[in-house]
Amino acid sequence: MPTTSQFSKEDQQFMQLALELAKQGIYTTSPNPRVGCVLVKNGEIVGKGFHAKAGKGHAEVMALKDAGENAKGATAYVTLEPCSHYGRTPPCALGLINAGVSRVVAAMQDPNPQVAGRGLKMLADAGIETQVGLLSEQAELLNRPFLMRMRQNRPFVQLKMAISLDGRTAMASGESKWISNEQSRADVQKLRAASCAILSTSATVLHDDPRLNVRYEQFPDDLKAQYPQEKLRQPVRIILDNHHKVRPTARLFECDAPVWLISSTPRDLADYPANCDQIIVPNHDFIDLPALLRILAERQINALWLEAGATLAGAFIENKLVDELIVYLAPKILGDKARGFCKLPHLTHLADASNWECKQIETFGSDIKLTYYPK
Repeated sequence: MPTTSQFSKEDQQFMQLALELAKQGIYTTSPNPRVGCVLVKNGEIVGKGFHAKAGKGHAEVMALKDAGENAKGATAYVTLEPCSHYGRTPPCALGLINAGVSRVVAAMQDPNPQVAGRGLKMLADAGIETQVGLLSEQAELLNRPFLMRMRQNRPFVQLKMAISLDGRTAMASGESKWISNEQSRADVQKLRAASCAILSTSATVLHDDPRLNVRYEQFPDDLKAQYPQEKLRQPVRIILDNHHKVRPTARLFECDAPVWLISSTPRDLADYPANCDQIIVPNHDFIDLPALLRILAERQINALWLEAGATLAGAFIENKLVDELIVYLAPKILGDKARGFCKLPHLTHLADASNWECKQIETFGSDIKLTYYPK
């Protein structure tokens, strides 16, 4: 694979623009990857496009449409290998061939088994110069959820916690509104909107009766301008409910987005709203989390946003299933009787504690947002 140094400065600039275009699909493309494309001819941009929504034109298609006849002889900079298979749209590799582009630079190969190098081969077999690997790290970062599903057959899991300075998430009574401030909660809405699904438990539903939806009114004005409310994609709400405690009257069902109830035994859904479905995960006393994640991957869930209490948070951490830990640290002290961050009953030695690497620190008013990856 070529290194970045083997590409020209202009190549890097145009691929960077393609990556910025791809970011415009963060809130809309799921379950498809976020992809941008720039067409360049004689050093001038002749076409630009990004993939906005599954079933709509892919980035290459939109860029070719923008370029028209100018696409002939152009170089295509695309953030992910052009597809080679027929889905809801024809292969993008074929579209580039038919348009007469002379060169295709891809940031990375597509790990989707339906593509996996076939798109680049199709282009090369047609006599088009192909290169891959330009700004690949940025492209990987942009599509972590999709790549996780393709490579490991499970969603990318983000665990969110709002905690006090002494690591507490709620008072002993369960009172937790609000530990974090309004700016932090607005940031959570943006991250929820970028997720495919929100996972929680029946205990949370029974205690708080939340909707677990994206509250558009909390979006910043610049994001509202980019994404009108009618384009907002509400994530699926997934509730672990092994003992069938969630009732049809829960506020979850007031939002039209799907609700999937997870248990080890089926229930009668006759009285539940039409947006309710159930998933049976074989087991008896607890939900098999790895098995559940495999099922969610089969249902095309790329990014899973985890909002739950200490027990479920601890179970995901203990099973090494958290890919990104997001902590909103509020300047409050709740005391030793307040509820802790997570339960890890099997952890008895400090040497066995999981280690995390801090990747980003942000401030939201008096709150500090800390983003960690597992080491």
